[in-house]
Amino acid sequence: MSVHRKITVRDGVFFITLTCFNWLNLFQIADSYGAVYEWFDHLKISGHHIVGYVTMPNHLHCLVAFRNTRGKSINTIIGNGKRFMAYHIIDRLKEQHRYDVLSLLESGVSLTDCAKNKIHEVFIPSFDWKECWTEQFILQKLNYTHLNPCKGKWSLVENYWEYPHSSAKYYVTGEQGVYPVTHFGELRNIDLTIY
Repeated sequence: MSVHRKITVRDGVFFITLTCFNWLNLFQIADSYGAVYEWFDHLKISGHHIVGYVTMPNHLHCLVAFRNTRGKSINTIIGNGKRFMAYHIIDRLKEQHRYDVLSLLESGVSLTDCAKNKIHEVFIPSFDWKECWTEQFILQKLNYTHLNPCKGKWSLVENYWEYPHSSAKYYVTGEQGVYPVTHFGELRNIDLTIY
């Protein structure tokens, strides 16, 4: 269920879920995992911290410690990230001549958005979020995130920490994976009031 509530705080750790339109495996089809890392880079440059993540073929879970949002709402920051990733995915689909997928994404645009010249619906319009007030809640969300590649219909790897598009490897072995993250324990030393 997508959340349409505005996040009113400026700093804190948030568990965020972005879902591709119609649960299509767009990250996988367009091989756009790198777009997620580019968005993470932008967040880091802006002073935020990536605490954990998993990019599944059709959705993204991440824990982000937002810090000094400089007058931008967290909703706007996430919206801009979705827009950036959507453009990347569309460009990759065009390069791959995946007109079948592009046509599906075109059909998902509402009349209201069509009037605003929107051409493709890449993500579900809103996103899910939970503010993480305690270390225990952060751990719960990290565990949920990291186990995703082996749960439900997914059987992407035998051992969840082997999934490349996840921070699980770091939390299990201490060795950073494809994208380096900030351990949640380090947040106590950063100017964040979370718990």
